[in-house]
Amino acid sequence: MNTAPLQGIKVVDFTAVQSGPSCTQMLAWLGAEVIKIERPGKGDATRGELQFDPKLPSYYFLQLNSDKKSLTLDAATPDGKAILTKLIQDCDIFVENLHPGAMDKLGFGWEEVHKLNPKCIYGTIKGFPVTSKYKDLKAYEPVAQATAGAASTTGWYSGEYNIPTQSGAALGDSNTGMHLLIGLLAALLQRQITGEGTYVYQSMHNACLNLCRIKTRDQLTLDKIGYLTQFPQYPKEKFPDYVPRSGNIEGSGVLGWTFKCKGWENDPNAYTYIILQRDAKDFTKACQAFGFEDWLTNPDFNTADARDRHKDQIISRIEQWTLQYTKSEVVSKLAPYGVPCAPILSTKEIMEDESLYDGNTLVKINQGGEIGEFVTVGCPFTMSNYTPSYGPCPSLGGNTEEILRTYGYTPQQIEQFKANGTTAPMPKVAEPAH
Repeated sequence: MNTAPLQGIKVVDFTAVQSGPSCTQMLAWLGAEVIKIERPGKGDATRGELQFDPKLPSYYFLQLNSDKKSLTLDAATPDGKAILTKLIQDCDIFVENLHPGAMDKLGFGWEEVHKLNPKCIYGTIKGFPVTSKYKDLKAYEPVAQATAGAASTTGWYSGEYNIPTQSGAALGDSNTGMHLLIGLLAALLQRQITGEGTYVYQSMHNACLNLCRIKTRDQLTLDKIGYLTQFPQYPKEKFPDYVPRSGNIEGSGVLGWTFKCKGWENDPNAYTYIILQRDAKDFTKACQAFGFEDWLTNPDFNTADARDRHKDQIISRIEQWTLQYTKSEVVSKLAPYGVPCAPILSTKEIMEDESLYDGNTLVKINQGGEIGEFVTVGCPFTMSNYTPSYGPCPSLGGNTEEILRTYGYTPQQIEQFKANGTTAPMPKVAEPAH
């Protein structure tokens, strides 16, 4: 029995790089047929970015375009427009992430597509809300983080490295793709009620800002009382009128920090993150785990509010304890007492953890040929009755003829499209001899 949630759904993918392809790849993994439109002769820009071999597509491309079909098409040519029109008239979802105004100029903006196919859901990714004063900025990952509060609140709070810092997580790119995915799935459900498609607009800024919600919470608190008790700056420093950077503090009101462990001098990831919960019972168990029972009767430490005021002493003493052990030993000693903790894992450690190859978390895809097998992050959620099948990425234009035949084009027409630059690069004209 086929339990793919999106079986029968057809998607025209007019996206490139990361934000759009991350969304459409998830649609493919959920069972939709995804036709990726690529530039003849060039394809998605990521095919040629950060390559491990100049003759092969990069892992950047491979990790974002599994299970799609590739149609090379210049939609600016008359034939290209006609082909794209046919695809749109037959699809359920059309997704694009070109710069503002580009699709309208091409003749395939929301209003035109809605006329062509009233049932088509139109998904678009742009840098900013249409009301934003920054709406005309060219948006990249760091641009979204810079304008959504992520960079200004990330990083160290003092010293030479007290500078706005972008997250290692793709808050502006893949995160935006997942936010658009939510909107598209909601639109599919809505279509069952209304009978027609809708326009789903997702900005990178808003997706990033959504994950910075707790920083807007902190701003409200700061505006109200002038300080933030969970921050390392409290109570010794005066707070500015904006949420400052806070290093590795946990941030939600419990006391969390990153602690050096045995071997940190030679291993930049020999650290453990440890949290002291506010509840008295949980704090008691933590003290027992550390062997710090004297804290239970010390008024500087035996209440959560007191611990907020004495963070420096707490962090210093815990780190003297963690330095005795490896990060794995720290976790094994604290976990039985219910202390929230985790080792800081490098990407290599994560990708070498065989327990994560569970059919969803990390998956191995056999691309075949010179590339062979590669690893990618799978579908982030699990369903009790469905597991995606993770197939290879398409070669550039590898499905062009197949798709065109499906839409009734003859072999002669297909050859003509190649010759006139619609589906293949125009032949270079030899320069006259001088």
